[in-house]
Amino acid sequence: MKKVVKFGGSSLADSGQFRKVGAIIRADESRVYVVPSAPGKRFSGDIKVTDMLIEAYRIATEGGDLNAQMEEIKARYDEIISGLGLDFSLDDEFKTIIKTLEDEPTLDYAASRGEYLNGLVMANYLGYEFIDPYDVIFFNEEGNLNSYKTAKVLSARLEKTPKAVIPGFYGQGKDGKVKTFTRGGSDVTGSVVAAAARVDVYENWTDVSGFLLADPRIIRNPVPINTITYRELRELSYMGASVLHEDAIFPVRSKGIPINIKNTNRPEDEGTWIVESTARKPKYTITGIAGKKGFCSYLITKAMMNSEVGFCRKVLSAFEENNINIEHMPSGIDTMTVVVHEDEFLEKEQKVVSAIHRLSQPDTVEIDSGIALIAVVGRGMKSQRGTAARIFSALAHARVNVRMIDQGSSELNIIIGVANEDFETAIKAIYDIFVITQL
Repeated sequence: MKKVVKFGGSSLADSGQFRKVGAIIRADESRVYVVPSAPGKRFSGDIKVTDMLIEAYRIATEGGDLNAQMEEIKARYDEIISGLGLDFSLDDEFKTIIKTLEDEPTLDYAASRGEYLNGLVMANYLGYEFIDPYDVIFFNEEGNLNSYKTAKVLSARLEKTPKAVIPGFYGQGKDGKVKTFTRGGSDVTGSVVAAAARVDVYENWTDVSGFLLADPRIIRNPVPINTITYRELRELSYMGASVLHEDAIFPVRSKGIPINIKNTNRPEDEGTWIVESTARKPKYTITGIAGKKGFCSYLITKAMMNSEVGFCRKVLSAFEENNINIEHMPSGIDTMTVVVHEDEFLEKEQKVVSAIHRLSQPDTVEIDSGIALIAVVGRGMKSQRGTAARIFSALAHARVNVRMIDQGSSELNIIIGVANEDFETAIKAIYDIFVITQL
């Protein structure tokens, strides 16, 4: 049995948290590869080290004096080092970082140093070998992960390294410079390492005991999700569930490696298992509810639309040429609705309308804004009759008007559009009927 363990910033915010992490790793000999994030917030109102480093980059680009900012960052690491009683210093590393930021500052380099420094501390604390992701994780010219080269180089390195610390969040770009994933990308690093090492489990440790069925900011004490499939997770992550970076499932999915979301502060909790498939029956018909506000829709109407070959392609070309991403596209015989993020299209709305008319000659184009989308997701939905009826009954009872419905043929999820102001009310109504009353 071999495991990759990734720890988030809140799990490594100070020396006390570091000790918890050390105890967790040492409690299980199979936890052989460790992926640390940069130190996060120690308390409400605190600043994450990554944000402090980004501020250092800003100071450097404006020609300011870096010393005060870097001393403040160094103090965070010195507290961890002294609190752990380590005979170890990062003085030389900070000199190198300051010189690099003064001579050739790049945002990705600055943002990545939090993980890099924390990785050095973690390796010294555990007595594990340190592997710099710059040497083993690669990006292509488009800035995306070069999966083939990374797998080849990283696998060869890990074969010779029984225990290692590999910091998260960054690697080497095509231009030879440090390149980062998007924020939260340490989750992706952990997944890449798990796939390259062909481990049995990828444990992702954070400050919550796995996924919850709904947003705790809306639902008080929502029930936890014990097991969720990759597909269900993708749907929920896309619609705002943010415990795990949505791209983290791809490297392990192809290898059949499960992800276990665990709580550093409650290591005894089982957490949530993310798997490719499972015979376990979900406790509730739905696995989760998630959503976002701030969408708008284009309703395109044209008589006999269904008999015109290429009509959808022409309409979508109008969005493509204006560089607008499409979220959902429910349609009827003579109507087609295109849903987009409101903040992406506001400055381009009339350009898009003009392009739609030019490319597809519709009868009318109507724009509707202020829409919130809610995804009701669950592998148990396809085996239960009347799921949609229960959703709409709950919404009707809560006096929420449904402005859009979109259900995929997989029957894994139902997307519902409501007014922004009805967003929280709708989620509460759906949660109530499936979890609390279970009517």
